Amino acid sequence: MQYREDTKSGNRLSVLGFGCMRFGRTLSGAIDLKKAESLIVRAVEGGVNYFDTAYMYPGSEEALGAVLEKNGLREKVYVATKLPIAFCRGHEDFDKFFTQELKRLRTSYVDYYLLHMLTDLHYWETLKSWGIETWMEEKKKAGLVRSMGFSFHGIQGEFLKLLDAYPWDFCQIQYNYSDENFQAGAGGLKKAAEKMPVIIMEPLLGGRLARPPRAAAELFKKANPARSPAAWALNWIWDQKEAAVALSGMNEASQLEENLTLADAALPGMITGEEREVYRRVKALFNASYKIPCTGCNYCMPCPQNVNIPGSFGAYNTSFLINWFWGMQQYATSTTLTSEKLSSPRLCVKCGKCESRCPQHLPVIQYLGKVRRRMEPLPVRLIVAAARAVLRRNRKGIRVEGERKGEG
Repeated sequence: MQYREDTKSGNRLSVLGFGCMRFGRTLSGAIDLKKAESLIVRAVEGGVNYFDTAYMYPGSEEALGAVLEKNGLREKVYVATKLPIAFCRGHEDFDKFFTQELKRLRTSYVDYYLLHMLTDLHYWETLKSWGIETWMEEKKKAGLVRSMGFSFHGIQGEFLKLLDAYPWDFCQIQYNYSDENFQAGAGGLKKAAEKMPVIIMEPLLGGRLARPPRAAAELFKKANPARSPAAWALNWIWDQKEAAVALSGMNEASQLEENLTLADAALPGMITGEEREVYRRVKALFNASYKIPCTGCNYCMPCPQNVNIPGSFGAYNTSFLINWFWGMQQYATSTTLTSEKLSSPRLCVKCGKCESRCPQHLPVIQYLGKVRRRMEPLPVRLIVAAARAVLRRNRKGIRVEGERKGEG
């Protein structure tokens, strides 16, 4: 196992992290605890020391906590979990969820604690008004949290703002070879790594890059018959020195064993010139299948109306390349559902500034209309409207209550 240093804490983190969102489940829907235990114990034996879970992953924290306690492994690993800020309505909820998580994990502290799905500076300012900074500092001072960070889903520009908004200990971003410019992107990774360790989620795009389109799989196989598409995807991450840990949601022993073998040789600069050409050709195949030929250069940004143009286009293309549901997941986190501040194509007023800056001279406004029709059909719009109404009502109630307490 190769390790990379957490420059903030001095911890040596395994380059392969265990993503605990995708534990195998029984027919009843419960996590298969026996299978999860086998995988976790073997992972630790193989050198994995970073385990990532979250309050919002059903049963995951409980399963991880039970296995670590039963096998006496808690002090041998770093546990990362997340505060579900989307569920929080005020300061009192921070402790409510954190206390539940400690109980689920059967631990007295968390090594790496993240604000889950922080999307933009506006969201951070809302959390600050609820006292999140003081709360985080108190938890660290008491030793209940060792490192404090955030996981990001949003626009690169907002990510860069968040990096400077607080002295974070680490951050977590989605990143893989299929789209270097999605969300924080390569630029965000490099900027963040100047300050803190960066954890990579979705290096296999939820397993999709382990089963890429046939033409891409054939290119990989021709270049190296012994290397799987998943191995190509993970090696692409580990080749970059800025990536501290690549999380993999391993739910089969064969996946774990392959990844352990790969992680033994995972070094920055490991990819050869010939291999880079293979990646280039694979990405060219992906791009050729995209309905919107956007390179994600971000020259169209920032949009005066806050539309996440490259994020919208990326999700739209994914909805065709992989499937609509996966594209919709990307679309929701990038533009619509996870923030009080919308960045949906519906906000476009056709001012044309994006088209004047696009180096490819794309009909951006026309494409945004196509995105909206596919990604925001009436049922989706109704769900989004209802969700946002609840969000606004909750936050309005919090503000009123806060003012009332202040007056008292």
